[in-house]
Amino acid sequence: HVQLVESGGGSVQAVGSLIVSCTVPGFTSNNCAMDWHRQSDGKEREWVSSLSTSGGTKYADAVKGRFTLSKDGANDTVSLRVNSLKVEDTAMYFCVPVCPPWVGRVSPGQGTQVTVS
Repeated sequence: HVQLVESGGGSVQAVGSLIVSCTVPGFTSNNCAMDWHRQSDGKEREWVSSLSTSGGTKYADAVKGRFTLSKDGANDTVSLRVNSLKVEDTAMYFCVPVCPPWVGRVSPGQGTQVTVS
């Protein structure tokens, strides 16, 4: 099965910026899409954004205009730039690849923590 690697995140003051990234071997060659979710302490996991196979992006209303997805096809990496951070953006961020069936199982990552103070 495929193992993804999440990176980035960290602690930042409000209105700051961070980048969280997700590398999935074979992401580009297999024409995968990518969803990002987040989960704050005591809250349910929520969808944040999506990158389609054609490069289109969608964002939850809570992050629209502040979060931006980008793809580095050569390195099979999707990055989520989070700007104008708010305390309520504090959460564990997870990338969820959406790949064709022939890719097989993509092991979920541990998530990457973003803490805004």
